[in-house]
Amino acid sequence: MEDRSGSTGEGRGLVLVVEDEHAIADLERLYLSRAGYGVRVERDGGAALARVRQLRPVAIVLDVGLPGLDGVEVCRRLREAGDWTPVIFVTARDDEVDRVLGLELGADDYLTKPFSPRELVARVKSLLRRAAGPRPPRVLGVGTVLLDLERRTAEADGRPLSLTAMEFDLLAHLMCEPGRVFSREQLLAAVWGQADYGGGRTVDVHVAQLRAKLGAASPLRTTRGVGYSVSDDPDRRP
Repeated sequence: MEDRSGSTGEGRGLVLVVEDEHAIADLERLYLSRAGYGVRVERDGGAALARVRQLRPVAIVLDVGLPGLDGVEVCRRLREAGDWTPVIFVTARDDEVDRVLGLELGADDYLTKPFSPRELVARVKSLLRRAAGPRPPRVLGVGTVLLDLERRTAEADGRPLSLTAMEFDLLAHLMCEPGRVFSREQLLAAVWGQADYGGGRTVDVHVAQLRAKLGAASPLRTTRGVGYSVSDDPDRRP
């Protein structure tokens, strides 16, 4: 039976919770509702895809281990369709391979069960603040890469880019200070909001994804043993 509680999305917007374990879904709904979000709960991946198209949620809390169409496939289909609604993966497995797979598919954040429902709310707030919060009306440019911080659009060599919220924020943070090398820990703290989130591999995965999307126009540079920066100097090694 579908849970239509909070389906109007009143207040902060509608969060779609996709979770087949009733107790966990109820807890997520309760805490997100208390934080001012509308909440719609779906129990399987197929119904979730339909609801995303119908309701246009501001974020999706997506269990990986769904019956039938699992969370990984749901996220894959959303991204392939050009839908970049922020996704927080929830999984019972605590494995770096799982985390990396989720990030490579376009998930914006990752939580491992058991987790504090307060932490979930904090992650949703942080993600949406980065994705849709007030931005200074300015454009950043390094080489042929342009980021419009107000409209949250990106382009490289004149072609538009489809970036996840986290990819956009990571690239913007680097482009705010061209030439400065940021350590992985500094980027984790500034972009993800906590210095020990997922380890440095999380940053590496997002940088690799950005490079793939930017192609030859990528201004991203690696300083071995230190971290990452952006530069329009073609002689700098990637």
